Amino acid sequence: MRSIFKTSATALAAATMLSGVAYADGHGVSGPLRIFSDMSNPAPRAVMEDMVARFTAENPEVEVELVITDREAWKTQIRNVLQSGTADIVNWYAGNRMAPYVDAGLFMDISDLWEEGGLTEELASTQGSMTMDDGIWGVPYTYYQWGVYYREDIFAELGLEAPTTWEEELSNCQAIIDSGRACYTIGTKFLWTAGGWFDYLNMRTNGYDFHMALTAGEVEWTDDRVRATFENWATLIEMGAFIDDHQTYSWQEALPFMVNGEAAAYLMGNFAVAPLREAGLTDDQLGFYQFPQIDPSIEPGEDAPTDTFHIAANAENVEAAEAFLLFVASAENQTLINNGDNLGQLPVNANSGVDDDEFLNAGFEMLSNNAGGGIAQFFDRDAPAEMAQVAMQGFQQFMVDPSTLDQVLQILEQARGRIY
Repeated sequence: MRSIFKTSATALAAATMLSGVAYADGHGVSGPLRIFSDMSNPAPRAVMEDMVARFTAENPEVEVELVITDREAWKTQIRNVLQSGTADIVNWYAGNRMAPYVDAGLFMDISDLWEEGGLTEELASTQGSMTMDDGIWGVPYTYYQWGVYYREDIFAELGLEAPTTWEEELSNCQAIIDSGRACYTIGTKFLWTAGGWFDYLNMRTNGYDFHMALTAGEVEWTDDRVRATFENWATLIEMGAFIDDHQTYSWQEALPFMVNGEAAAYLMGNFAVAPLREAGLTDDQLGFYQFPQIDPSIEPGEDAPTDTFHIAANAENVEAAEAFLLFVASAENQTLINNGDNLGQLPVNANSGVDDDEFLNAGFEMLSNNAGGGIAQFFDRDAPAEMAQVAMQGFQQFMVDPSTLDQVLQILEQARGRIY
């Protein structure tokens, strides 16, 4: 376990816990607390049950009723649970995925809890993604980074360094193509991988705020700024940056191109590391870098899908719910639940420790200290489900044939008018 604390980990964890306890004591925490969770897979379920056990041990006057629901089923059940008044706390996601429940008045604004609990500093990297209509609507407990995973040995063979600018990116890519390889592997059969490329190109071309406005339906898809994003994408496509026939592969089926050295890199989430290692690549062959800047005046925004807890607007035990959210958000708890024996992801609290893994460390450093633009949740979380499906079909079509851009943008703009 490696700590990146600037101060003593123990001292900070204790301070956080004391802050939570003090807040809780001041509000007389006791009574029943009803928690509805979608952490239904074996490892997340064990984490959830252990969190409840440790919280209850610290707050013996609170009687927790924990209901764990299938993760997919929860997506259609959460509204009914919130409306029925049967929950004090629920699991959900950050970003625009909160909008239906914020707009309907079903989540509680916990801005005061962030201020009084010290969360505005400890969870600063995700405050933007938890904020909507000038309120803060929950706390995050885990996320994972996206970025470019690449073959360090191929880069070394070609005398290349990880690019930080768009010019370096294009120069590297041309050298890789000249060596007979593709710059990037990708499998767009199930569409969402193309959404990752759009996220990064749009955030680097136009910035995080513009990207979030676009996914919220506030910007026309035919806007010249959107066209500029696609023009940057077309530059890569037309120079031959991507593997051929990517529309026939899943993301897993695209992995062998990188493993076999036919492609030099993969824009992907950190979950790709395990299968790349299992396929035989060593950590000496694998590297990671942040997606290069395109406009140096734009602060980098990053994709980091974030899972969250929220207090129901009609919660009956608000004081205990607030104490539980402070417990969840603490550095000590987030260090424990995200380690390799539990979720194997990144803690959100900047004072947490991270398992001594090259890629987790790189992601934690990037998201904690170099994501000033903001944290996006990924295209199919930030946009409404119907819009995401239409848009990602358009992204795939564009990657296959960039000359269809006008048609793609018209389809997306018509969908925007119908869906929002």
